[in-house]
Amino acid sequence: MTKHVLNDYEISKDTLALIPAKHVDYYTIVIEKDQQLYVKKTTRQLIEPACLEGGASYEGRRDAVSHQIGVRNKVPIPINPREDIYAFPTHSPKQFECSWIFFHHIKSIKPHQKASNQSIVTFKNDQHLSINVSFSTLERQMHRTSFCIVRFSGRFDPPRFFGA
Repeated sequence: MTKHVLNDYEISKDTLALIPAKHVDYYTIVIEKDQQLYVKKTTRQLIEPACLEGGASYEGRRDAVSHQIGVRNKVPIPINPREDIYAFPTHSPKQFECSWIFFHHIKSIKPHQKASNQSIVTFKNDQHLSINVSFSTLERQMHRTSFCIVRFSGRFDPPRFFGA
């Protein structure tokens, strides 16, 4: 089976996941609703311009989320809040094995039945993705991302204490 390799890819509402790849011809496998694409850029090289398109730099978004929700590691990223495009890393983004999962496409996450350090992500279109991350880590990432969405969607008015 020949794979069509793209020079570039634009993250969109159809993007389900970005998976790093050790391959001569491509560095990222993009999972979309109806297809898999192979791209000659790293996951970070795809996320950074998508953040700028969404209104801020990757580092700016990362800093804002860290400040708002108090997380320093594996920070979820509001790639484009206006389009409801939020993703979270499975590992530290500095590690090669870091995949990015796009929150709004997730139907469920379950522990792998045979491996405690693996999980199965099921997307709303019933695609399954096996990830080398524990269920508890992915569950924590889901909670962090939901909190991030609440804070950055503009649909949250934080409580005002002591007449502030």
